[in-house]
Amino acid sequence: MAMGRYSRVDGNKSSSSFGLTITIVLIVSLSLVGAWMFMSSWSAPTESIDFSSSQATTKDVETTTTTTKSDFTNEETEVVTESNQDKVEERKEFEDKNGEGDRKDGEGEKEKTQVEESSEENKTEENTNESEDNTEKKSEENAEKSKDVFPAGDQAEITKESTTRTGSWSTQLVESQNEKKAQVSSSSIKWKLCNVTAGPDYIPCLDNLQAIRKLHSTKHYEHRERHCPEEAPRCLVPLPEGYKRSIKWPKSREKIWYNNIPHTKLAQVKGHQNWVKMSGEYLTFPGGGTQFKNGALHYIDFLQESYPDIAWGNRTRVILDVGCGVASFGGYLFDRDVLALSFAPKDEHEAQVQFALERGIPAMSNVMGTKRLPFPGSVFDLIHCARCRVPWHIEGGKLLLELNRALRPGGFFVWSATPVYRKTEEDVGIWKAMSKLTKAMCWKLMTIKTDELNEVGAAIYQKPMTNECYSERSQDEPPLCKDSDDQNAAWNVPLEACMHKVTEDSSKRGAVWPEKWPERVETAPQWLE
Repeated sequence: MAMGRYSRVDGNKSSSSFGLTITIVLIVSLSLVGAWMFMSSWSAPTESIDFSSSQATTKDVETTTTTTKSDFTNEETEVVTESNQDKVEERKEFEDKNGEGDRKDGEGEKEKTQVEESSEENKTEENTNESEDNTEKKSEENAEKSKDVFPAGDQAEITKESTTRTGSWSTQLVESQNEKKAQVSSSSIKWKLCNVTAGPDYIPCLDNLQAIRKLHSTKHYEHRERHCPEEAPRCLVPLPEGYKRSIKWPKSREKIWYNNIPHTKLAQVKGHQNWVKMSGEYLTFPGGGTQFKNGALHYIDFLQESYPDIAWGNRTRVILDVGCGVASFGGYLFDRDVLALSFAPKDEHEAQVQFALERGIPAMSNVMGTKRLPFPGSVFDLIHCARCRVPWHIEGGKLLLELNRALRPGGFFVWSATPVYRKTEEDVGIWKAMSKLTKAMCWKLMTIKTDELNEVGAAIYQKPMTNECYSERSQDEPPLCKDSDDQNAAWNVPLEACMHKVTEDSSKRGAVWPEKWPERVETAPQWLE
């Protein structure tokens, strides 16, 4: 149409100079049209790359002859920036889609003026938008599935928001797909059972035979301590054959399923002491122990009668039971409103705490060996040892000093063992050594009583509540620990034969005895205030 209009003008003029001018204008016009056609042919593949999921929208934009100025501005900007990034890729796409440029020839003359006007805007916007367009282009190629044409004023911000949302949902979709794949793959994994001689009783950190064989000595029960494998086992400990759901508390205190803990050795060795007995498909617990054959409750009441200040469930609430066996002592302390944590080693009588835990009594596998107990200092109201077979008096009293660390200032140590009430040469020697040690530790012997029914006796000691006695000792033996030695450090800390000073600062934990139970549970300790 432009050529026809200019042809009529040329026919009406006679001046040769004017004809030359028209010729130049015509050439320039054709050049602009050709340039526009060339650039339009590049924009077509760009649109197909960015908006492959919305081909219908792209076709509508291509056939529109009244495109707004802002549309061409953004379209031309995309063309320029994309041509700098992907020349090789666009050249290939241009060859594949060469026909799209011819299809737009008829639109060129009507839109020529708009292209010329927008070219100036492109030059000024090109530098400021180049980095932004590059980022948007990459995100659109990876995630964007659709795009709308927005007004030029807010288009950059809207594009960012749209791209972020699309990318977020795309990421969630990918994560969901990956999760489903992981679930499918994990369901196909066949876990292997641990091929160990301990079978259902396998405890990786206690049954590490490879580490135990490398020990230079077992004098201090090193073989009963934790020796965890360098790499955690990736196998399942098998259930005992015929395993059943545990019996509910409180019935579990008296009996458990035999198939859950299929061990009879302890019943054979300790049955006469009423530890545990076989009874059909059950293992029953009469409530006895080495020091309380006639029942734990009688023994518990005997201790309080021996020294009433113990005050079970009132002054004494949290205790530690050393060498607990099957934990009947701790199990029946529930009846006196006392919480007991029991521990014993996995020894020749199997892992005795298995029985305790199956019964529903708090217990853990541990041993008085070469390392501190896994508790902070000054936490237990009372510590109990009934024939626990721990040599408290040897090596400067290192093991008894560990109990001193865990015991509250003013707390009690109950020692029910043969040296207390028997007069054999060995027992007398141990008693003398213990008397010397406890005196040097400033422990006060509160009472020694004999239980006529069970034919046993118990000695009850109390830890000092101040440091006055420590400073008055004629000999610094056992020595006080260094100030840098934190008594609350407990995990994997080697034992040392020293005593920690009593905390006397009321603003620190352990300096003041807590409120009596049950007010204790509702009253904030003084050191928190």
